[in-house]
Amino acid sequence: MTKKRILSGVQPTGSLHIGNWLGAIRNWVELQKEYDTYVCVVDLHAITVPHNAEKLKSDTLSTAALYVACGMDPRECSIFIQSHIPAHSELCWLLNCVTPLNWMERMIQFKEKALKQGDNVSLGLLDYPVLMAADILLYDADLVPVGEDQKQHLELARDIAQQRINSRFSKNNNPILKVPKPLILKEGAKIMSLCDGKNKMSKSDPNENSRIGLLDDPDAIQKKIKKAKTDPHFGLEFSNPERPESDNLLGIYSMVTNQSREKVAEECSEIGWGKFKPLLTDAVITSLQPIQQKYNDLIKDPSELNRILKEGTNNAKTLSGHTLQRVREALGFLETINI
Repeated sequence: MTKKRILSGVQPTGSLHIGNWLGAIRNWVELQKEYDTYVCVVDLHAITVPHNAEKLKSDTLSTAALYVACGMDPRECSIFIQSHIPAHSELCWLLNCVTPLNWMERMIQFKEKALKQGDNVSLGLLDYPVLMAADILLYDADLVPVGEDQKQHLELARDIAQQRINSRFSKNNNPILKVPKPLILKEGAKIMSLCDGKNKMSKSDPNENSRIGLLDDPDAIQKKIKKAKTDPHFGLEFSNPERPESDNLLGIYSMVTNQSREKVAEECSEIGWGKFKPLLTDAVITSLQPIQQKYNDLIKDPSELNRILKEGTNNAKTLSGHTLQRVREALGFLETINI
C-alpha cells in the first residue's frame, strides 16, 4: 500500500533550539518511518523580514545539517532547500492571482508582525501564507504536521486548493490539487520560553536566555537553565495554570529523558528548584551530545551533506514538477515549446 505523504520545514533564521527539536523535528523522525516524508529548509520565508545575506547561507546549511543530526534519515525521507526548487515561487504566483486579498489581511501572524515592523513591513510578509500554501500543495501532501499556531495557515492552503483551484478549474470532478489535512502534534507541540512560561520559545526573541540552542555548549546550557524563570512553590507539577514555568520545564525534562509525564511528576513532586535545575541541565546536555557530534561530523565533511541535499532536491523537483504542470494546464497556460 502506498504510504501517505507529509511535508514539513522550518525557517533558517537563527540557530535551531530545543523547542524546534522537541516540538517538531523529533516528531518528524518518528513520522518518517510511517509516511513518505519531505522536509525542507524554508529559506524563501526567511527573507520576509530584514536579514543578513551571508548569515542566511550559513544558517540554511546549518539547519539542513541539524535535520540529519536530529535523526532525519535520507534513506527514509527527502531533505531539500526550498529556494532550490523554482516551482515554489511559480506556484506561489499562480495562487496569488486567485487568492482574495481579504483572506490575507485576516491572517493573525501578519497583524502581529506588521505592528512590530511598522512602515517597513514588506509585501512578502503579507503574502508568505500563500507561499506556505504552495509549499504544501506542490507535494500532494496528505497530512501536514502543525502546531496550534499554524492551523490557520493550513486552513488557508486547504481553502485555496478547494475553493480557488479545484472548484473553478477541475474537469470531470478530477481535483487538480490534493487538499491536505492537519496532523496536530500534541505532546511537545509548544515548548515555552525559559524567561516566560506563557510565551512560546522563539528564535526571534532578542533574549538569548529565553531558549537553549541545539548547538549550545554545556556551559551555556547550564547558565541559561540556572537563569530560567521559576516560582516560589516547592515541588514541581504539570497542568497548574498558575505555574506555567513548572509545566514547561518539567515537560522538557520528561521529553529529554524519554520518561512519561507521570513518572517525572512523581520524581519531582517533592524537590525544589535548586535540586531540579541541575537534573534538567544534565539531562539536556546528555540528550544534545549525540546531535552535536553528528552535526560536527557533517559540517566537517560537506560532501556527505551535499549528497543528501542533491538527492532530496532531485526527488522534490520531480514531484513538484508534476503538480505545477497540472496547475499550469488547468489555468490555461500554453505548453512549453521545445526548440
